Amino acid sequence: FLLPGILALAVMSTAMVSLGIATGFERSYGVLKRLGATPLGTQRLVLAKCLAVVLVEVVQLLVLVGVGLILGWRGDLGAVAPVVGAVLLGTLAFAGIGLTLAGTLRGEVNLAAQNGLYLVLLLIGGIMFPLDSLPSWLQAPAELLPSSALADVMRGALTETSLNGGAAWIVLAVWALVAPTAAAKLFRWQ
Repeated sequence: FLLPGILALAVMSTAMVSLGIATGFERSYGVLKRLGATPLGTQRLVLAKCLAVVLVEVVQLLVLVGVGLILGWRGDLGAVAPVVGAVLLGTLAFAGIGLTLAGTLRGEVNLAAQNGLYLVLLLIGGIMFPLDSLPSWLQAPAELLPSSALADVMRGALTETSLNGGAAWIVLAVWALVAPTAAAKLFRWQ
């Protein structure tokens, strides 16, 4: 239960919080305004930032899985394709959320919003605690969170203990489509 959740946490931390906060400050310092004068465009900016995050995540995930194996974790390491798919969808979802906040809020507000959302997703998003430990009225909405979907998909791929199976993939795919689209549409260079 724990290692797949930590892998999901690494994706969320890097793609949403690190990327979102850095981009928010780039925006407030005028760096993005200068990029806006180039032919880059917001769609290419979003894509380039997502690709950069994926490279960082690959290193993180390899280190985390290595440490997990050293500490005795025994999961299904043959599930590379579902894990790669989950990481890519999770990255798109969380990078989209982070860039939407970074592209619409002032630097200081963005910092608070990213960290606040991070805590909410960490605590009720099924990453560190099972969703069935939440109050019953909160369980169904929590299943619709991208963190819950990513953690569930990762657990399903690595330990075959998915709670929502295909539904989690659908939730994650919807977030991976909607969040970057919102970021590209709503992002302001300054």
